[in-house]
Amino acid sequence: MKRLANFINGQYQAPVGGAYLPVFEPAKGAVYAEAPDSDEQDVALAMAAAKAAQPQWAGTSIDERYRILHNIALGIEKRAEELAAAESRDNGKPVWLAQEVDIPRASANFRFFAQAITQFASQAHDNGPGGFNYTLRGPLGVVVCISPWNLPLYLFSWKIAPALAAGNAVVAKPSEVTPLTAYLLGEICQEAGLPPGVLNILHGYGHRLGTALTSHPQVKAISFTGSTRTGAEIARVAAPLFKKLSLELGGKNPNLIFADCDYDKMLRTTVRSSFANQGQICLCGSRIFVEASLYDQFKADFVEKVKALKVGAPTAADTKVGAVVSQAHYEKILSYIQLAQEEGGRILCGGAPVQLDGEYANGWYIAPTVIEGLAHDCRTNQEEIFGPVVTIMPFETEEEVLQYANSTEYGLAATIWTQKLDRAHKLARELEAGIVWINTWLKRDLRTPFGGVKNSGVGREGGFEALRFFTEPKNVCLDFE
Repeated sequence: MKRLANFINGQYQAPVGGAYLPVFEPAKGAVYAEAPDSDEQDVALAMAAAKAAQPQWAGTSIDERYRILHNIALGIEKRAEELAAAESRDNGKPVWLAQEVDIPRASANFRFFAQAITQFASQAHDNGPGGFNYTLRGPLGVVVCISPWNLPLYLFSWKIAPALAAGNAVVAKPSEVTPLTAYLLGEICQEAGLPPGVLNILHGYGHRLGTALTSHPQVKAISFTGSTRTGAEIARVAAPLFKKLSLELGGKNPNLIFADCDYDKMLRTTVRSSFANQGQICLCGSRIFVEASLYDQFKADFVEKVKALKVGAPTAADTKVGAVVSQAHYEKILSYIQLAQEEGGRILCGGAPVQLDGEYANGWYIAPTVIEGLAHDCRTNQEEIFGPVVTIMPFETEEEVLQYANSTEYGLAATIWTQKLDRAHKLARELEAGIVWINTWLKRDLRTPFGGVKNSGVGREGGFEALRFFTEPKNVCLDFE
């Protein structure tokens, strides 16, 4: 049984209270490790370390910060195979997916923000002969970063890297469900030369450790990715304390497919955008709307391709759909499939658990599921399932599909498939979403703002948006008169 530790002041430490929580391997449905069940005592140690380290880190030259963050990126690349195996074991995703997506992106996050801070500029406003104003941007101090279980190191690094680049000290909490790669990141930061206390990593439950972190008076800002319900609770606690908040929350993303699309590319991409990472990506398109004249052809071809996706052990090279992340999530997904049937939905494929053989017999696997026949405003089409489940539905007009797409409380991402650019740009403007892809999906430029509208979040991550969030602007006015 592997026992993890907190990373505080540059060293690994057992939780002060001596309590641990189980870490499950989804592919096998069994406990394989223990992680600290941290509490306020551990928070106090991490905050003290961060507070002591932050002034010196803030005074470190940008070139030195660049060098250290670049070293962290290289350290992740050096241990890519180990990290991918750890990510797969923790999360249930195929190892090949972690190798191709999760770990390279984690390295890219550190490399990108190492470079971005060297290009981050402030503004000056010339008042003519009377003087001028200029803006200084300094680090906030101690910040908290909380990341989810679906893309563990990918999203952990997405928050930590800009916070460190901007000169803050960080106390970070990975999901208690997937702690292993965050634990290993401590070693990589040690080897990269990150000063002790600049990054502290605590493990534990959200209702205890997360609450202690977000309510701590020393914390200046909170960057959180996770459920809308948890985001609302963080906002309730943090807003009266005047902490800066960046909340990347849930999604129920629409996929708008018109008859004039590049059909082969659309079909290939839609299979991926529906079921990548077992559908456990906040950007997956879970509501698929297809122009009526194309609907029957799409349904037949899409279902055929989905049925061909192999559900299997994450270690197998030909596995396309691995295990979902936990038993609780497994049961939630199955309950929504049952709800869809009660609401009149027809299961076109999937809709049931998959049991593998041997050591994987108790893992949490669900066949990729396609459902039709549901109203656009039913619960299945309104609530976030976050699993290998999609619904398909025909539409007649642009106005109709726009109404369907915008009908949920969420507004994270949307995808449009059409060759008519005037239609694409018009719909992109009218869709209530923070991100719109036209004839593609999940093509990311790290310079662009990332985030949602409505119940999908507050604020933006990515590029200079992230560096602006993690800094405080100060205007300086000089009068010549």
